[in-house]
Amino acid sequence: MSQTFFEELNNETLGGVAYKNLSLKKKMIAYFANINNATIADLAKELNASTPKVTTLLNELLQEGLVHDYGKVDSTGGRRPNLYGMAPDAGFFIGVEVKRYHINLGLLDFKKNLVKFVEKIPYDLQNTAASLDDLCKIVVKFIDELPVGREKILGAGVNLSGRINYATGYSYSFFHFDEEPLSRVIEARIGIRTFLENDSRAMAYGEFSSGTVNNEKNVLFVNLDHGIGLGILINGQLYYGKSGFAGEFGHIPFFNNELICHCGKKGCLETEASGAALVRKFQEKLKEGFSTVVMRKHKQPEQITLTDIIHAANNDDMLAIELVAEIGEKLGKGIAMLINLFNPELVILGGSISTTGDYIRLPIKSAINKFSLSLVNNDTQLILSRLGEKAGIIGACLLVRNKLLSLA
Repeated sequence: MSQTFFEELNNETLGGVAYKNLSLKKKMIAYFANINNATIADLAKELNASTPKVTTLLNELLQEGLVHDYGKVDSTGGRRPNLYGMAPDAGFFIGVEVKRYHINLGLLDFKKNLVKFVEKIPYDLQNTAASLDDLCKIVVKFIDELPVGREKILGAGVNLSGRINYATGYSYSFFHFDEEPLSRVIEARIGIRTFLENDSRAMAYGEFSSGTVNNEKNVLFVNLDHGIGLGILINGQLYYGKSGFAGEFGHIPFFNNELICHCGKKGCLETEASGAALVRKFQEKLKEGFSTVVMRKHKQPEQITLTDIIHAANNDDMLAIELVAEIGEKLGKGIAMLINLFNPELVILGGSISTTGDYIRLPIKSAINKFSLSLVNNDTQLILSRLGEKAGIIGACLLVRNKLLSLA
């Protein structure tokens, strides 16, 4: 019995004609997934293959239900050709976005439709075996409740903050107490092929593929959350660096202070301009006697969270607005440095703090104008994320799709 396309993908012994046919099928799917639907003539030209060969391979994909016949296309004359494209339900991908205090999960089909999205499941991210167990249990529960069978789920992408080696699957910031790569540890527990990615890079790719990016190819995505992350796209490709650690923007030694960052060093940008810094500054102000609507919910300043402060700012609380603006100015100075270095077309502000809108964007924009070279920043747009909490999920799923099918 002949193997299916996905069985062939995992068969490392393929050679000769079978390997060449698999390569052509992958190129067909790449075209359908990343570009558009096409006729047989279009595919033959794109793949530089004969029409009979393309027809044969296309029929095999049709029989497996991976490709769909979308009917006749308009023609200026002669026989109208059929238009083919990916079947949305040919396969699905799971995205898992691990935040400091919650988890987002999503299911994406081949046509980039978000079939299911569950956000803000309570979770406490700690570098412990118990925290990893909780993560895996949440993912397994999500899979068990999906409207599609496990056999249709081709892979899962897990986004974590910190230093991730996407190529090896190792995490060096969380859950690094096992000799095996974290991707394999999670894969064994959830029963689905798993890939690991840095959260800011996945969010950047999500926005690039399905969000605010139009024709721009050189894009910076600044993830403003409890920490500060950076996703870099150069000429439309994610930039990883030598070991996959590129983008540690939050750990630039920006300040001459004695504040110890969670990375162990002093003076990092995160110590003065991150969500964690915002919470610390807010609590200090309360102890000094400043008033805020947030205290209607809490008895002690220590109980206040970043979510509380963001909600307060969006409801016109002056203390929250002033402190968001304060960290925005410091962030803007850091982003000005990035603009001078990369000269990007677009800088996207994402993450939880970006949901304060102009309260964070305007002080950042003002600092960029003040500290970056005007000739450089004139060509750079500063915008807010359009996908919000969905950016990392969509990015994770699409990166898994690319890795599994070699579409990148």
